[in-house]
Amino acid sequence: MDAEQGQGGVRSVRRALDILSLLTEDQPTVPLRDMVEATGLPKTTVVRLVQTLEQYGLLWATPAGYSAGPGLWRWAHLAHTSWELPPDTQKLLRELADRRGETANLMIRRDIHRVCVAQQESPQPLRHVVRVGDELPLWAGASSKVLLIGATDGLLQRVAAASPHGVAHVEQLRLWADEAADRGWAVSHGERDVGLTAVAVPVTTRSGVVVASLSLSGPTARIPERVTADFAEDLLQVAAQIASQGFDHPLGPRG
Repeated sequence: MDAEQGQGGVRSVRRALDILSLLTEDQPTVPLRDMVEATGLPKTTVVRLVQTLEQYGLLWATPAGYSAGPGLWRWAHLAHTSWELPPDTQKLLRELADRRGETANLMIRRDIHRVCVAQQESPQPLRHVVRVGDELPLWAGASSKVLLIGATDGLLQRVAAASPHGVAHVEQLRLWADEAADRGWAVSHGERDVGLTAVAVPVTTRSGVVVASLSLSGPTARIPERVTADFAEDLLQVAAQIASQGFDHPLGPRG
């Protein structure tokens, strides 16, 4: 495959993924005309990509448009078995969320993003929720500060460059990561979402490598500064229990 063919192949894959990404819980079926409008691609190109996705069972034609195809079940099952936490770890998260009344999240780093791999929602009506599988930026938030502990200058620079603050943000990122390493936990107040507070601690391997962040998040009015240390202490104990159970995920570093 020459360079031109290789670039075209990658472009086609990206376009196909762009089409699949239009399917959401709120929009489980997407008409062809909406695909054309959303992607900005010629209709003939969209039709060709949709036909290919249909052949592999990734899309399914319905009278209202295209929905997720049965071929995705195999991948969904594989992802579920690869990423599902052990029952004991899930129980720890559930107990943590119930005990503190806020949402408990377990996140890992993927390049310049953090990915939610497990969550137990707050039992309260007003709560902060991030769906499992969601990718969030690393340029702000308590979990980001924890996941950037020990990060290289190159990684910090790429995270800063992708932030709304620009490359100058790298110094703030380095300061946050150093503070999180020294204190053992991190806190954020409205850094990405106004009115949201989060407290996070690292989940580490036996050698001390940070493989994930464990956090509690909720409305700032319910997590004032005076309780953040108590939240951190609870989180640290649960993180130690999770680590002792051998926490491991496909995207996480081995240690």
